[in-house]
Amino acid sequence: MRTRILRLSSALAVLLSADFVSAQERRGEERHQEEHRGPVRPAPGKFQPHPPGMHPHGPVVRQHPVRVLRPRVVERGQPAWRRWEHPEFARPSYYWEWNLVRGVTCVAEDSYGDQYPVTESTWAGFGLPDMSGIEDQALDRCYDESGGDTSCFLATCTHY
Repeated sequence: MRTRILRLSSALAVLLSADFVSAQERRGEERHQEEHRGPVRPAPGKFQPHPPGMHPHGPVVRQHPVRVLRPRVVERGQPAWRRWEHPEFARPSYYWEWNLVRGVTCVAEDSYGDQYPVTESTWAGFGLPDMSGIEDQALDRCYDESGGDTSCFLATCTHY
């Protein structure tokens, strides 16, 4: 009788543990969906290279050296800077192999040419819809650390 009670107790513990883990996973998925912000990103069109040669307006030449600040690593869903309600802009198209991307760095630039890089590690399932959050973090950092320069813009993003 005692062995039977122990077996039933063990089975009940396993069932409750599995139900608890399942509930935690559902909450994590819901939380991930709530964290997503930014516009819905359509898939990029077919890649078309630009015409050969120099751009019609010529190269951009600055009269002073560009300063690139130390990269800041951010955690997903944990904004490091106050949210800047920046003007809407055309988001970049990325032609990346998302399953190979392990980390992303986006750089925003202010009107003086100072650059503000932000780096974030990726996760399983990371892709184009997640890029808006990292782009916005770079813009938020630029606005915050430049003293409120409203001309901050997204200069580039790259991955490793």
